[in-house]
Amino acid sequence: MGNRFVTDTVYNSKAIMDRRNFLSQTAAAGIFWALLPEFSWAKPFLGLSDAGFTQAPLPYAFDALEPYFDARTMEIHYSKHHAAYVKNLNDALASSKLLATASGSADFLTQVQTLPENVRQKIRNNGGGHLNHTLFWQLLSPQKDQQPSGGLAEALKATFGSVADFQKKFSEAGKSVFGSGWVWLIQTPNRKLEIITTPNQDYPLMDFVPVKGKPILGLDVWEHAYYLKYQNRRADYIDAFWHVVNWKTVGELFAH
Repeated sequence: MGNRFVTDTVYNSKAIMDRRNFLSQTAAAGIFWALLPEFSWAKPFLGLSDAGFTQAPLPYAFDALEPYFDARTMEIHYSKHHAAYVKNLNDALASSKLLATASGSADFLTQVQTLPENVRQKIRNNGGGHLNHTLFWQLLSPQKDQQPSGGLAEALKATFGSVADFQKKFSEAGKSVFGSGWVWLIQTPNRKLEIITTPNQDYPLMDFVPVKGKPILGLDVWEHAYYLKYQNRRADYIDAFWHVVNWKTVGELFAH
C-alpha cells in the first residue's frame, strides 16, 4: 500500500476528566478538533503551558492490556520513551520564542516547515512523538475484543469491503513500514477514510505529509513498542493490537 493510511485519530482525554466528560465538554465548546491542524483545544491534554509541555497520566494501569501488551513494555514505553519526547521537545523550545508567540496554541507542532531551522527537526521528531503517543494511549483499552459499530463500522465496510478486510489492509501496511514509524487510519478533509503510514514520529496532520487527515486510529510500529514481548515478530504484535483497540473512542473520533 506504499505510503497510504486510513483515517482516524485519538487524543489523550485523561488529564483530569474521564473520556465521556472530555467528549461532552469539547462538543459543548464547538471544537471540531478532529480535522483542524490547530491544537489550541489540546492545551489541557498535551499539557501545554507557558513553561512547555507535560505528559498526561496513562488512563489505565501498565498491566491493564495483558496478555497482549505486557506491563513492562507499557511502563518503559510510557515512562521512558514518551517522557523523553516531552523532555526533548521542551529542551528544543527552551531557547526559542515559540511558546510565547503561540499564545497557548500548539499549532507549530504541525506547521513544521515554518519553524526556525535550528529547532525544526527536533520539534518534528519530539513534537510528533508527543502528539502520536498522547493519541495512542487513548486508542487502547483494557476492555478487550471490542468491535467497531454504528457509522464507523458502516464506513469501514463501504471503504474496504468489510471490517476484516480493513484490519487485513491496516495490518499489511503496518508490516510494510521499513524501520520505525506508524500506521494510521485517517479521515481526509472530504470525510474519506484512508490507510497511511508515516516514518519515525511524523504526525498525519504535519504540513509536509503527502496525504493528510485526522488520525482516528494509529499503531506504533517502532521496535520499542513490542520488542520485549515479541522480539522481531512485528506481525504477532500487530495481531495482538486488534484485541486491545478502543473502538468506542475510535467511533467517537470518527463521528466528530
